[in-house]
Amino acid sequence: MNTKKKTKPGGKLSHVDSKGRIRMVDVSEKQSTRREATAESFVRLSRATMTLISKGGLPKGDALETSRLAGILAAKRTPDLIPLCHPLALTHIEVQAKADPSGVRFVSNVTCFGPTGVEMEALTAVSVAALTLYDMVKAVEKGATIERIRLLAKTGGKSGAYRR
Repeated sequence: MNTKKKTKPGGKLSHVDSKGRIRMVDVSEKQSTRREATAESFVRLSRATMTLISKGGLPKGDALETSRLAGILAAKRTPDLIPLCHPLALTHIEVQAKADPSGVRFVSNVTCFGPTGVEMEALTAVSVAALTLYDMVKAVEKGATIERIRLLAKTGGKSGAYRR
């Protein structure tokens, strides 16, 4: 098991000061650029639950639309949830819910024009969308599983583009 701490190329952790204290990174000198990030999550469900979702038969109502909206709202609240995230003026948030026979895949796309990226906002969106769907279906399926929360792509900034 690798227990080494991951560091930036210069050998320093960006969220730790010279005395080892946790800090918010100063991005005031970074160039504002268009930033975009895409993330996904997957909620594995039984065919019976997927049938209820498709027919609008869940006791709590429209699970996919409620989950999408929750994801959008969560992206906007990311700095309230993740202690060292910068508040950003997000310019676009999209959360899609794609159902298939084995569950629901959420995909978020978040953009802004700013000094730091929106990966955490995209990841927060799909995480909360998945948690909301779990909440919506738990009365009919306690065994629902949230899987595969991950960043798919990001662009903008000095570190450049990333695609999974």
